[in-house]
Amino acid sequence: MNPRRKQRLIVILSIGGLLSAAVGLMLFALNDNIDLFYTPSEIIEGKQGKTPQVGQRLRIGGLVVPGSVTRDPDSLQVTFSLIDTGPKVSISYQGILPDLFREGQGIVATGVLTSPNHIQAHEVLAKHDEEYMPPELAEKMKGIKHQKPASLDDAL
Repeated sequence: MNPRRKQRLIVILSIGGLLSAAVGLMLFALNDNIDLFYTPSEIIEGKQGKTPQVGQRLRIGGLVVPGSVTRDPDSLQVTFSLIDTGPKVSISYQGILPDLFREGQGIVATGVLTSPNHIQAHEVLAKHDEEYMPPELAEKMKGIKHQKPASLDDAL
């Protein structure tokens, strides 16, 4: 092999090794910041055969169970239950809840699993419905009569 080609090969291989080491270190550093998303059923029954461990950071999404919201009168502590299609999971949160938070509403909470069916949340986000319309547009739409679109058969 030509010494010049050999030198180029060594430089290319060393650059490739450095790049792969940098990517590996970045992924290792980001591993602690990953919050996996679970539903209440997946927390209790497991997700792909794995249940989350106590102390694991995670996100959970579901519907607030009607009648489950309890507020501490002396602090901002709120406890409520979430459900999807299976078992319930209880959530504790210290802070001010979003304006859209209510019973029966979909929410996403980020926190730490403190027991197999309880999460201490540090962030609660309320989902809004997809039918939201700005008030100005809603006022303009009130006077418009909606007509049923003509079917393709009528147009032909």
